[in-house]
Amino acid sequence: MSQEIRVALAGNPNSGKTTIFNALTGSRQHVGNYPGVTVEKRTGTFDISDTRVHVTDLPGTYSLSSYSPEEVVAQRELVDAIPDVMVVVVDSTTLKRSLVLLAQIMQTGDRIVLCLNMADEARTAGQKLDKPALETLLGFPVVETVGHKGQGISELKDAILKASQLERTPSRLVLGERLDTALAAITFHIAKTDIPKATHPWHAVKLLLDDPLYVDRLMEKKGPGKRAVQQAALERKKLEDLCGEDISLFVTQRYYGFVDGLLRETLLRSAHIDTRALSDRIDAFVVNKVAGIPVFLLVMYAIFWLTFTVGEYPMEWIEDLFAWSGDAINGAWPEGKLDVLRSLIVDGILAGVGGVVVFLPNIILLFLGLAVLEDTGYMARAAFLTDRLMHRFGLHGRSFIPMITGFGCTIPGIMATRTMENEKDRLTTMLVLPLMSCGARLPIWMLLIPAFFPPEHRASMLFGIYAIGIVLAFLLALLLRSTLLRGEEAPFVMELPPYRVPTMRSVVGRIIDRSGAYLKKAGTIILAISMLMWVLTSYPKPPEVVDVPAEQQPSALEYSIAGRIGKFIEPAIAPLGFDWKIGVATLGAFAAKEVFVSQLGVIYAMDDFDEDDDEDIGTLRDALARDYTPLVGFSLMLFLLIATPCMATVAITRREAGSWKWAFLQFFGLTAIAWVISFAFFQIGSLLL
Repeated sequence: MSQEIRVALAGNPNSGKTTIFNALTGSRQHVGNYPGVTVEKRTGTFDISDTRVHVTDLPGTYSLSSYSPEEVVAQRELVDAIPDVMVVVVDSTTLKRSLVLLAQIMQTGDRIVLCLNMADEARTAGQKLDKPALETLLGFPVVETVGHKGQGISELKDAILKASQLERTPSRLVLGERLDTALAAITFHIAKTDIPKATHPWHAVKLLLDDPLYVDRLMEKKGPGKRAVQQAALERKKLEDLCGEDISLFVTQRYYGFVDGLLRETLLRSAHIDTRALSDRIDAFVVNKVAGIPVFLLVMYAIFWLTFTVGEYPMEWIEDLFAWSGDAINGAWPEGKLDVLRSLIVDGILAGVGGVVVFLPNIILLFLGLAVLEDTGYMARAAFLTDRLMHRFGLHGRSFIPMITGFGCTIPGIMATRTMENEKDRLTTMLVLPLMSCGARLPIWMLLIPAFFPPEHRASMLFGIYAIGIVLAFLLALLLRSTLLRGEEAPFVMELPPYRVPTMRSVVGRIIDRSGAYLKKAGTIILAISMLMWVLTSYPKPPEVVDVPAEQQPSALEYSIAGRIGKFIEPAIAPLGFDWKIGVATLGAFAAKEVFVSQLGVIYAMDDFDEDDDEDIGTLRDALARDYTPLVGFSLMLFLLIATPCMATVAITRREAGSWKWAFLQFFGLTAIAWVISFAFFQIGSLLL
């Protein structure tokens, strides 16, 4: 490539910015029909002509004056960085609100391309825009797109290339004579400093608004910086005296005034159909104070039922395939030759990795349901419905999105807490997030629930274990907000996006990403740990004791390293109903939750449990049903739901919280709670049954 340019994408939350990013770069970032999906800037590339274009997808922000963690990321990139082109993505159905951010970005001096996304919805509603006139008034390219269908993307790429080749031109933003004059006077002094983009008016706006961040920054520049701050104070007093209102309100009104004037000149016909009419009619039922929560619970139960009922058949096919593969290898292997290698392949790799891969259909079905709920916009309604309840337990309404994300994986859920401005709200959410049953735990539930409970109760048990995690998260949040993280809660305002029909491309892309990540983990982490577990269960070999009956010879499995570790920790877990086999498998789950299943698979493959029985035990689920009671099974589910967040979760908590203190509190605190709850459940259950 003979040339490279840098492009940044900016826009309001839920404007389709990440969809545009995916369409431009071919990436498949998480896209959902609710605000707060992007929590950090992401990068990708595409090529056009002989130019390589580097694209950065910034977190959504309504203004350059917002201060939640993810909006600060966007603000720094927009104000301090100097991309070659800034693409401002707006929702075409909400132009009056969306274009305010554009007006602010026009003051940063960037080359701009305006991307009018969701243009099809605006046209369907009867809106007609004079695009050439809009380009003339703004002085930069304007492109209409339908991001999720890929419409207008080639035109957007051409506009980006064209804009990158233009000279930077003065902004055509007009905010009124009084404000423009005041900003020019402040900019005169700022321009004498070495601040990037100092010749552009946005720094002047922030000084006029007495923003401490900008005031302190300019004061560090001493001479011209100090004079700029003094000039801003003078202009602020002058404007407030003339207008008789607060300066921030005055400036905001000027931005809206510019947008109103722009639309009067270019909007040929306003929408004559209310684009939210259908959404409002649906919301009258699904967001109803009485029916809303029951509807949400029913929808989630239906997804769990689908996961079990439909997923049962392909799961059995994959299970039979791995069993057939193991039998075929055993049958074809020359007897007495390289038995160690045969055991590694059959009892280590196939039993370990196969025990996890069989649950892939259930993973696909669960995330299919969640993807549809996200893309339709229903998840945003669920956040609205649960806001009042969450506040009663010390959780912020914005906690809902990270917690829903946590059902897929705790790590992006913790990262999604960046959308929360209040640090104590954010810490509370991070600490309780592991109680959301993540996708890595789903193989565990798919193993344990069918092993101990009849088919008619399986969907209810899956729904119940998820519900228990949510209830415990609420109770723990209430405890934290009453003790360690006591403080005022921030108010919650969330935009409810209109309902949209999910696209096949988006839903299938999400499922492919999730399935690919699951199989990748099975072929790397789980494969490696399964092989390690095979070694630990195979060695050392027990000595043969002469003149001792076979039934009194030491068990090879219990004599192994894994057996010794399990026997060592067994006294600590026996009060929960667990034996050493469960203990060893639970230790491995710290690496990744799915490893619990693979480790049990290897342990049972290595254990000649049916040596003296004529009955074929069959699958791992059959073996568990033989060795343990449903009481033990549910006690184990409770422990694995609550205890020991995986090592990746501990690491991301430390990074996001900024201290090992919170990561250790999360790990050891949840593990202690898990032990107490499982102990109480098993002991009380043993007395009653």
